[in-house]
Amino acid sequence: MAWTEITTVDQLIEVIGTAGERAANKVRDHLLDVDRRWLTASPFCVLATADGEGRCDASPKGDPAGQLVHVLDDRTIAIAERPGNRRVDGYRNVLANPHVGLHFMIPGRGDTLRVNGRARLVSDADFFDDLAVKGHRPVLALVVDIEEVFFHCSKAFLRSDLWKPETWDPEAVERRAVIAHEIEPDGRTVEQFDEYYSEASYRQGLY
Repeated sequence: MAWTEITTVDQLIEVIGTAGERAANKVRDHLLDVDRRWLTASPFCVLATADGEGRCDASPKGDPAGQLVHVLDDRTIAIAERPGNRRVDGYRNVLANPHVGLHFMIPGRGDTLRVNGRARLVSDADFFDDLAVKGHRPVLALVVDIEEVFFHCSKAFLRSDLWKPETWDPEAVERRAVIAHEIEPDGRTVEQFDEYYSEASYRQGLY
C-alpha cells in the first residue's frame, strides 16, 4: 500500500484541523503562581534538545519534588545536573543550539506543564546551594530563559493508562542486565550486570 505523506502545513491542517481558541491562546511567556506550585511538586521532567543540524535528543531528569527545579524569577528556571554516565548528549546540543523543550510531570496526574525556551549551562552560581540534595550541590545547572509555558491535557495519559498499576507489566521485556549482556557485552556475566544495575548499586551514586 502506498503511503500518503504530509509535506505542507496546509495538508497537516486539512487532516488535523485547527486548534480551538482556548488551546491556541493558552501559551504564556512567564510563570504564574500555579506554574511555580507545579514545578515545586514535580519530581520528573523530560528535556528535549537538538544540535546545530537538527538531530534531536530527549533526556529524563529527576530529583525529589521541590528540588528538581529552582525558580530564579518569573521568566527563568534552573535544573540541576547530577552524577551520571557523562554522555551529556543534551548539553552538547545546548552548546550548539540553545532552544530546549521541557515537560514536567507529577506522578498520578494526567495533565503536564510544558516549558520552552533558550538554555545555557552554568558550572557554579549562588543558587546551587538551593539545589543541593543530601548535602551534594549539582555538577552543573541548566538555566532556561522561558519563552513559552502552558499546561498540556491528559489525553495521552488516559490513552496509555500510564498511572494505572494494574496495567503495568515491567517484565514485558527482559531485564536491563540481560539486555546489556546481549547487546553491550564487555565480559561481565548476567549476574554481574544484575549487581551493576541493581537499585542498591545505583542509589549509592545518585548524588
